[in-house]
Amino acid sequence: MQKLKTGVRVIVILFAGMFLHYVLPQHDIARITGTEVIRQDFSSVNRIFFAQAESGNVDGATRDVQFISVMRRPTYLFGLIRGAEANDVMIYRNEDTGWIWPPYFKFDSRDLQGEAQENTSTAEAPKWVSITHYGWRNRFFTVFPNAISIKRIDDPNMTIIPWFNIVFFIALMAGILFLRAVWLQFRERALDPTLDKVGDEWDRVEAGVAERQSRLKRWFGSWRGK
Repeated sequence: MQKLKTGVRVIVILFAGMFLHYVLPQHDIARITGTEVIRQDFSSVNRIFFAQAESGNVDGATRDVQFISVMRRPTYLFGLIRGAEANDVMIYRNEDTGWIWPPYFKFDSRDLQGEAQENTSTAEAPKWVSITHYGWRNRFFTVFPNAISIKRIDDPNMTIIPWFNIVFFIALMAGILFLRAVWLQFRERALDPTLDKVGDEWDRVEAGVAERQSRLKRWFGSWRGK
């Protein structure tokens, strides 16, 4: 039973970690190599990984999706370690999130596409940018991260501190500790006394049943003696 509980906890933590890794913002240092608009057909598998049509347009089964191609510095250990060379090809989709999840409230995908075109450069004369995005890149299911913002930077070796993620995890841990304290207090004040009363009542019932069984056995014993 204990192994089952541990397994369930591990699975819950794993899925929670994957969910947070998908929706929380990440930052890439990259050089934009091009932009394009592609007619995208959605399948039942990858449809959930795309946002929606631009604000004011109808979202259909197939539509044009804006993409931004870059050469970025590869990252490891969830972005904590960044490679020295910008030699990792990455493709971002550029879609409005609107009011849907995750709540980035992005309505300016056309403007962002213009910024990307403005910052397109070559390896000989690079223009470095910091791209904020969420999501994953999966080539098998044709899934792309969604670019949220583009910021021009001068130093490609700059360190980007994910302040939002830091504050989020601090608040998350504080919330978990608060809920745990509330649960422990509730269990101590309300649940444990109730369970103790139920246990005492059950013990009395079992004692009463045992007493009746003993009396019944003695009664049958008295008849056998006759």
